[in-house]
Amino acid sequence: MHLYMIRHGQSHVNLPDWNGGFDEGLTELGQQQAEALAAWMPGAVPHVDAIYCSTMKRARETAAPLASAYDAPIVFDERLREIGTSRLDHTPWPSESLLAYADYWASERPFSSVTPEQEGGESLMHFRTRVGLYIEELVNRHRHEVVVAVAHGGVIEITFDHVFNVGAFRRCEVWNHNTSVSHFEYVAHPRREAWRLHAHNRIDHLLLYLPAENRKNGAGKREDAG
Repeated sequence: MHLYMIRHGQSHVNLPDWNGGFDEGLTELGQQQAEALAAWMPGAVPHVDAIYCSTMKRARETAAPLASAYDAPIVFDERLREIGTSRLDHTPWPSESLLAYADYWASERPFSSVTPEQEGGESLMHFRTRVGLYIEELVNRHRHEVVVAVAHGGVIEITFDHVFNVGAFRRCEVWNHNTSVSHFEYVAHPRREAWRLHAHNRIDHLLLYLPAENRKNGAGKREDAG
């Protein structure tokens, strides 16, 4: 299986002065990033067998032009939502119930809830289980196919933890630009590693297709927060 993990475009929640809700859509720049991705990716990856997407607004709005470019349906899955947006049993909180994160970083206290004001909120390790189970399900469903998953920075980062078998207390952050592409391959070789990493954080489309006045801001830094 070839798995292309894509982070959503710039969202209002990525803006440093944003004080609104956590489940928000894309900014104007984020829309341009999503359109640039859709213009570029079919040339780099001519065929995909399935497109999966987080149910959160910023991921949905990123996946829409990509699905149009491939003329393919989107399969939405709640397990691709960002960390802290689900309960301990992996079911999502309603958008209006999403609360602020703890004042500690998730990897600092991986067994503690990342949203302690919400009783029953997930920890980093619950999040890793949620995403890991999903990745293994994709492997079983699409063993010899090409899959795209549009999700969040945390989902991609925890996918690295899963495929590299990183312990609970990680030593390295995995950063992802908005609409960046990371390419994993599941090979299941009986005497070698099961996964191959072909590429991480590709932003070719931002350099090629973003309007010139937005290339510096749109491709030059990684936006934090989901």
